[in-house]
Amino acid sequence: MNPDEALRRIAFLLEWRGASPYRVRAFHTAADAVRDLPPGPVDAVRAERLRGVGPVTAEVIAQASTGKVPSYLARLQAEADPAAHAGWDLAAASRGDCHLHSDWSDGGSPLEDMARAARAIGHQWAVLTDHSPRLTIAHGLSPERLQRQLDAVAAVNSTMSPDFRLLTGIECDILDDGSLDQEEELLGRLDVVVASVHSKLRSEPEPMTARLLAAVRNPRVDVLGHCTGRIITGRGRPQSRFDAAAVFAACAKAGTAVEINCRPERRDPPDDLLEQAAAAGCLFAVDTDAHAPEQLHWQSSGYARAARIGLGADRLITTWPLGRLMAHRKS
Repeated sequence: MNPDEALRRIAFLLEWRGASPYRVRAFHTAADAVRDLPPGPVDAVRAERLRGVGPVTAEVIAQASTGKVPSYLARLQAEADPAAHAGWDLAAASRGDCHLHSDWSDGGSPLEDMARAARAIGHQWAVLTDHSPRLTIAHGLSPERLQRQLDAVAAVNSTMSPDFRLLTGIECDILDDGSLDQEEELLGRLDVVVASVHSKLRSEPEPMTARLLAAVRNPRVDVLGHCTGRIITGRGRPQSRFDAAAVFAACAKAGTAVEINCRPERRDPPDDLLEQAAAAGCLFAVDTDAHAPEQLHWQSSGYARAARIGLGADRLITTWPLGRLMAHRKS
């Protein structure tokens, strides 16, 4: 046990119990603060001087720094059900994230910062998926800008240690006819393609089904992003209507992963569709859709959802090592 692990595990178990997002975030913030601490005991007074650390998290840090399981964590673990422990094991097995944005589109941070943050939380790989051209409100990438970004990703990888790789990718709009909003040649050069609907989300079920079927059957598409497009916070947005049985059967046949989107305002797909996709035999990508480094911590909520319906790591491509991910895409 170390302070970072203890704080992350507490955050996960609090989230599992439905605690306030602000309370959960406090433990993630404290975990970020302890990354640069040298190994060895740290007293609570010293820990509380760290930015973002309060009395409760300072005590957790102090206890965990001696190798002990903090009393706060021990209580949560004793009260947790078996599925919660399975969820933590899935989160701990995470190897990557298929859906990240940078300031090349509508993210708030340089791609270098997103890569370093992903590596810092233990990922072996992460996919940069800025938006495609049609989404002008998000400063989507024209073919020319995407080509320049490929060079920028290569430059970042040349500075990273061998235990991490930033993969090239895109969150590509699914157009009205189901085609993809980027040049075919460029899509073929990318490591991972996430395809998502961002327009006409209230279409009738029949055209929306046809649109999704065309996309998930496209051999360039690896992940179906936030499949219903719903927003569950603020004024909200209702989920799109489509023949879920047909779409998920097509995903399972094509090997296209269904995204478990971890953004708090999305949590997409909803529980009933998530269970339907699991029953159809789909693969899944537990993705943060992060637009800033601190949002990478949202991934644990997706693994919790996966554990609740009994999914194992073999069905979650974000737990796969890089070699397996790339082999799956080529197949």
